[in-house]
Amino acid sequence: MGRGIGFGKSILYGEHFVVYGLPALAAGIASRTMAVVNRSNKAGWTLDDRRPEVLGYKAKKMKEQKKSVELVIQAAGLDVSEEGIHIKLEGDLVCASGFGASAASCVSLARALNEEFELGYDDERINQIGFEGEKGYHGTPSGVDNTASTFGGLVWYVRDLNGGPPTFEKLKLKNSVHLTVASTGITASTTEVVSDVRRKKAADPRWFQGIAEEYDKLVQDARNALLKFDIKHAGRLMNRNHELLQELTVSCKELDDLILMARENGAIGAKLTGTGRGGNMIALAPDKETQSRIAGALEKGGSPLVYNTTFGL
Repeated sequence: MGRGIGFGKSILYGEHFVVYGLPALAAGIASRTMAVVNRSNKAGWTLDDRRPEVLGYKAKKMKEQKKSVELVIQAAGLDVSEEGIHIKLEGDLVCASGFGASAASCVSLARALNEEFELGYDDERINQIGFEGEKGYHGTPSGVDNTASTFGGLVWYVRDLNGGPPTFEKLKLKNSVHLTVASTGITASTTEVVSDVRRKKAADPRWFQGIAEEYDKLVQDARNALLKFDIKHAGRLMNRNHELLQELTVSCKELDDLILMARENGAIGAKLTGTGRGGNMIALAPDKETQSRIAGALEKGGSPLVYNTTFGL
């Protein structure tokens, strides 16, 4: 029996922009997915998915998940055509758009296969396999989700548009930062939303370039603010990042309502995280007491899933 884990993640700055080679800052969060792999006498693979979910998530993602599992097995260099495997997925990471649930499943499965078949892969190789698995869900993944899922912590990530390995740097802050995540309960297709942004970029390159240039300056500033532990400035930049994502048309009323509610209850910054057009939003809180107030307001506001966590250490 082989076991492996993958961390949940929240993109703090950079969703959609990262696809085009701009930097992103992502936080690995405490919640995780665990994969357990056992060998089977039957050819192929079977799956028992026990992960908690926002209603309907796993059913909607089932086709993508099947392709992803096959890509992970292939990338790991395994042949299950004669001796098969049984996979069990569990853990406390809730399956919902924006949590990095797909990346966590890919990374945890890669680690479980590595342990069961004694493949000898290090975390760098696990990350690469996780990236291949993410293609089943996202078509052309940025790579930031699987990197955060593999290494945890705070990750500065830059994709190589020429097909080479991504550049990433693990950052350590002076202290942990309070983060509240809330779901709209809406599951969006990352492939569809990313493709839509790509079409808009192709239709009006100058419009996209202007937004991208402002974002590039913003994320550099956000990195410096976090390293200086200037959380108030990081929060202001988070608010502006959301406005840029609104210009890309990847937000929605449900996200905007939750974000406004978080700010009204003490969040120093709030934005969508992940794909958008549903999924999750995140809010920075100055302290634990304010974090609890934000979470309570979001729950009363109708979010089906609210999660308090920290990042940075």
